[in-house]
Amino acid sequence: MKAAIIRAYEGAVEIADVPAPVLADDSVIIKVHAASINPIDNILRMGYMKDMMPLTFPFVMGYDVSGVVTEVGKDVTTFKIGDAVYARANQDDKGAVAEFARVKAAELALKPASLSHLEAASIPLAGLTAWQAFVEFAHLEKGQKVLIHAGSGGVGTLAIQMAKHLGAFVATTVSARNADLVKSLGADLVIDYKTENFDEVISDYDVVFDMVGGDIMNRSFKVLKKGGHLVSIKGQDTDGLAAQHDVKFDWFFMHPDGAQLKTLADLVVSGELKTVIDSTFKFEDAAKAFDHLADGHAVGKIVIDMTA
Repeated sequence: MKAAIIRAYEGAVEIADVPAPVLADDSVIIKVHAASINPIDNILRMGYMKDMMPLTFPFVMGYDVSGVVTEVGKDVTTFKIGDAVYARANQDDKGAVAEFARVKAAELALKPASLSHLEAASIPLAGLTAWQAFVEFAHLEKGQKVLIHAGSGGVGTLAIQMAKHLGAFVATTVSARNADLVKSLGADLVIDYKTENFDEVISDYDVVFDMVGGDIMNRSFKVLKKGGHLVSIKGQDTDGLAAQHDVKFDWFFMHPDGAQLKTLADLVVSGELKTVIDSTFKFEDAAKAFDHLADGHAVGKIVIDMTA
């Protein structure tokens, strides 16, 4: 089959022939209709996490997938051939930007009929990251105040909507050009990070969701009330700031979860969650998609149309 691969760390993305995935008893094979890409894809590509998550080459790119089941493992009872599904595959089943992908049944959910494959593919990693940040770690509750950094990004656009679904007051940092977008998604307070210092604008917040790291994460401890919670996907509290500010801190890397994807699908169907797609690329232009991702200015998700 054809797939978007790299042959070495820092290598160029190219379309090449690779062996098709082999069916496993607990998994299904999917004919891929759409895949989306995320910052982690380029982080892995550049070798920044090779000690924690080493790659084997040629490495098939991408984890977010939407498509149709073509084969079903003998232990799978929840899905059948012909089902339209979407997922974020685990590290062993990477390879969404390909003609076929293998995904464990436990990591799958049925694609909402109201969503296209392009829209569905934009949800898994970003949606699961936001859901796990708020539900598994921060335990965000109705009436609490949350600051979401990078609200116009792939995770941020979904995080704003999820926080509103959970009943929170939402502040977010974006550039002025994306202010109207995040307001339309439910943001109550928009902070222009280019002209305002967020830690001088707000205080006494219950939760901060950090997707930037570095100095932004460190300054975020100051806006929390005592007992508040900072959840980050970008940095670790190496300076012990959580203890200094008497708050909680968690760093995490999302995990695939089909049941949680089902919850997200229900939110889509009910209209409480909508996708935000920055751009769509043809399979043959996958390298351009990853270049655009590397620019770091995408608003919402970058999706690759595998059927175009």
